[in-house]
Amino acid sequence: MTAPHGFSVSRYAPERGTLAKLAARDSVVRRLDWPILLSALALSFIGALLVWSATRGRTELNNGDPYYFLFRHVLNTGIGVALMIGTIWLGHRTLRGAVPVLYTLSIVLILAVLTPLGATINGAHAWIVVGGGFSLQPSEFVKITIILVMAMLLAAKVDAGDQIHPDHRTVAKALTLAALPMGIVMLMPDLGSVMVMAVIVLGVLLASGASNRWVLGLIGAGVGGAVLVTALGMLDEYQINRFAAFANPDLDPAGVGYNTNQARIAIGSGGLLGSGLFKGSQTTGQFVPEQQTDFVFTVAGEELGFVGAGLILLLLGVVLWRACRIARETTELYGTVVAAGIIAWFAFQSFENIGMTLGIMPVAGLPLPFVSYGGSSMFAVWVAIGLLQSIRVQRPMTA
Repeated sequence: MTAPHGFSVSRYAPERGTLAKLAARDSVVRRLDWPILLSALALSFIGALLVWSATRGRTELNNGDPYYFLFRHVLNTGIGVALMIGTIWLGHRTLRGAVPVLYTLSIVLILAVLTPLGATINGAHAWIVVGGGFSLQPSEFVKITIILVMAMLLAAKVDAGDQIHPDHRTVAKALTLAALPMGIVMLMPDLGSVMVMAVIVLGVLLASGASNRWVLGLIGAGVGGAVLVTALGMLDEYQINRFAAFANPDLDPAGVGYNTNQARIAIGSGGLLGSGLFKGSQTTGQFVPEQQTDFVFTVAGEELGFVGAGLILLLLGVVLWRACRIARETTELYGTVVAAGIIAWFAFQSFENIGMTLGIMPVAGLPLPFVSYGGSSMFAVWVAIGLLQSIRVQRPMTA
């Protein structure tokens, strides 16, 4: 058969195939959620400046190189963006089939923390030192695994059209699989990560349409578990002190309440416009501990003021708003549940991190998504952005 103008079909087909690939790539780019991507990039950029300000004078940390943490933060962001692109390329539906492997790998990694391979940093035995100054916190990736494994189970029969809502047996199985890594992380102990995981589980259940009895039961079990853990003395002394300082900020202002008090002083001194980048007295004086990680928001409050801190809140709000839109517009329960788990994760962790710097939440050692320094956290949140983008890209186009 001959095509018009004498071109054979066999010669014309490769050209059509190339055009189809180009069109597909263009379609992916067009269907990306650009507000959420640009907001996440802006948060990482602001975080780089804040981390640089907090660490450029810390010679005991940066080995005399004022750009040490800045370079690594930018590098972590670059790797995170690459992981996001890889996640979009694979697709959340492809990853759905790999969930059993990912779940098993997560269990192996967090169990490795409890072996001699694990290292204690800031009171939590939650790290694996890779070498060359790099460390890995497996609990950050467990958050993603819990979202994926629960979404896979809860949505399987619903997406297949066999059920309207997940049945009790399916919910029980999903909760059991989520409880196993949470229990191991609790043994580290990494109470902050467990709190985030519990909120993720709650968000996933609510989005899946599971019976409200499960949701209420989970809340009751959480309260009872907290009482039991405290009664059995499973919390380390530093964790108990953090809650005591939260309940009574004047308990020991020079001891357990020092971090929170200095954080509030730093934020309060910023006023409307702040003292200027690199000019904060609390920051340059190194009064606030862990200012490049858990307390990075204090740098924004002091040096960028209410306007700069408000910009961070606005950008986080855009990320959550667009994530909610992605969850609402997808036509499959699996995508909705994955997006809901990410929303619960980002929302609670942001609230807890900022809240502890303001003294309205206990200190829990959680980083501020995209802003705080830390490779594991940065990689995990960008993979989550990749999952959200994949859900948006692969949804059916509406007329």
